[in-house]
Amino acid sequence: MASVLLLPSSSSSSCCCSRKINAAIHVPNLPKLSLSLPKIPTRNLGEELNIRDGFINTIPIEKINDRSHNSSTNIVTTQLYAILEAVADRIEMHANIGEQRDNWNTLLLNSINMMILTAATMAGVAATAGGIGMPLLASKLLSTLLYSAATGMLLIMNKIQPSQLAEEQRNATRLFKQLHSQIQTMLAVGSPTQEDVKEVMKKVLALDKAYPLPLLGAMLEKFPAKFEPAVWWPSIQKKNEYSHQGKQCYTTTDPKENNGWSEELEMEMREIIKVVERKDIEDYVRLGNLALKINKTLAISGPLLTGIAALGSAFVGHGSWAPIVAVAAGALASAVNAFEHGGQVGMVIEMYRNCGGFLQLLKESIETTLEERDLEKRENGELFEMKVALKLGRSLSQLRVLARKSASSHVDEFASKLF
Repeated sequence: MASVLLLPSSSSSSCCCSRKINAAIHVPNLPKLSLSLPKIPTRNLGEELNIRDGFINTIPIEKINDRSHNSSTNIVTTQLYAILEAVADRIEMHANIGEQRDNWNTLLLNSINMMILTAATMAGVAATAGGIGMPLLASKLLSTLLYSAATGMLLIMNKIQPSQLAEEQRNATRLFKQLHSQIQTMLAVGSPTQEDVKEVMKKVLALDKAYPLPLLGAMLEKFPAKFEPAVWWPSIQKKNEYSHQGKQCYTTTDPKENNGWSEELEMEMREIIKVVERKDIEDYVRLGNLALKINKTLAISGPLLTGIAALGSAFVGHGSWAPIVAVAAGALASAVNAFEHGGQVGMVIEMYRNCGGFLQLLKESIETTLEERDLEKRENGELFEMKVALKLGRSLSQLRVLARKSASSHVDEFASKLF
């Protein structure tokens, strides 16, 4: 765009001249303005679900397609973590209740023995007082009441066996810790499946059944007709009857090509089963039955003696035999009670049950492994042999020597060296 401006000029001369000035003003072209609004980010469904109180979780969110692709794995992992939390809670519960029941045993033992000894002392005092006055009546009444109370408390204590209850909770705590470690290992180094979740759930429920927490309605029978090892694992469905004819046929002698297994290793495991069954399990069953009979005798003798002592103290002053019976029966009851609960005979029985169950589980695990026809589905043979040796407290060479002794029928020792 151009414009022409005429500017007049004045001078002393009469003629006017005008100067034409041309000026050109160039206006630059303005740039085109392009206004672009920022694009509002859209959230996918996973991000929307993760919003909590105005904040988004810092955990990376997978895409919906990836999540649907790995949904089964995520569900299995989440389920295992939930079971892991429940197992950790059970460990804490069993540890706390075990400590409580151990305190029961100590407090009840001391209280009952003090009551029995006090009652025996009062019966003796009543016998030496003579006459029928108030001192004699008070001493007789006090002695009889203390003996009667001790009898009732002994019946309850012998029924529940606090030392055995405490040992049950200690074993449950140890086994739940073992299961806790197995689940952690499964999550860390394995690729768990839904079958693993079902198997872990079965183990948790089997442990709950083997070592119940409540007393009323769920307490294990403390005086069964027959001693049996404890069972804290789910029942194993056997594919076929275990026998020597069911052994695997090997196409090569190289154990590395057979998942670490060989005919020699299978024969070794079968011989170990024989030793465990004929020596260890049989011995623990024998000792368990013996301890069970002793505990039954003591559990009956204690309340019976305190009851006789209560009757004797009630007849003090009506014959020379009454104070003797009251004092002697009370002293014997105190000794029986101290031996039964101070010696923790119930705990010994539970220890035998647990040891027998441990050996029974080892036997069943070996049998189940050998029954698997597909070598690739078995646990690695070398690893399995090492685990068996460690569970029995032996080295690999000692385990093989024991198997050779069993094969030659010259076994002069137990399979386990741990207990």
